[in-house]
Amino acid sequence: MMTTIHPLSSEDAAFVAAMRQAAAAHKGAPLGPEARPMFDAMMASTPAAAGIRVEPGTVGGIPGFWLRLEKVTSTSRILHLHGGGYVLGSAQAAIGFASQIANRAGADTFVPNYRLAPEHPFPAAIDDTVAAYRGLVAEGAERIVVSGESAGGGLALALLSFLSAEKDTLQPAGAAVMSPWTDLTLTGSTYETRAEADPIFTKDVFKGFVAAYLNGVDATDPKASPLYARLEGLPPVRIDVGDDEVLLDDSIRYADRARAAGTEVSLSIWTGMPHVFQASIGQLNAAEQSVDAIAAFLRQRLA
Repeated sequence: MMTTIHPLSSEDAAFVAAMRQAAAAHKGAPLGPEARPMFDAMMASTPAAAGIRVEPGTVGGIPGFWLRLEKVTSTSRILHLHGGGYVLGSAQAAIGFASQIANRAGADTFVPNYRLAPEHPFPAAIDDTVAAYRGLVAEGAERIVVSGESAGGGLALALLSFLSAEKDTLQPAGAAVMSPWTDLTLTGSTYETRAEADPIFTKDVFKGFVAAYLNGVDATDPKASPLYARLEGLPPVRIDVGDDEVLLDDSIRYADRARAAGTEVSLSIWTGMPHVFQASIGQLNAAEQSVDAIAAFLRQRLA
């Protein structure tokens, strides 16, 4: 499958420049649990899609939120995994963002509140993700796709490889991930080549996340770093990533390895865009275009 490079529009360039200026003072600041309220407020600013009913729920023993669409009778489901470096983020803060995907893809969506580090280090997050997926199957979902951003994108890809070893389990029909964190060894070349371009993150920020989450576990464990997982026999994957982010290489290397293993991967690289730019839907044209394309991919996988 293809790699697509999307150009930067002049309107988006102006918005990103302003955002870059606003973020400059905080770039590289360590992000521990104390940053959770700030991170949640930032993620919760993504507007919710119209016509979505939000219900607290528990799936597979994991609490979270259901995003229910009006007049949908299908048993297809989306499992959406929020980002935050395994230390930050929550299902509640992700409702607006996930609802934009759910609404466009046309499927009821569950957003699990997986446990966070350092209180609950690896493998708590992936264990909770697997439990939520199994819960959707147990509740009668006949087709499931997975979406996620940043660490949630890494969880989504780790889930695919983990489940692919189980021949008697309903396999996901596909996954769409945004700026996925696929390699907790932090060996991607773009930690250096995009160090200046990235308006938000530095390698040291990710080192802090790794220390909190892995707690000494080998970073090449495939349940932590899907880049090192078995990539044969996976369902189709769509990856969207900004060209101005230190995690760019995590997407490129994963796409290369997955394709080499025979997995169908489409990689979209968005010029001038920062990490998880899709959360700025309503402000960035690229966010709208990316989320529309992600939803079209998921809708096709659920058909």
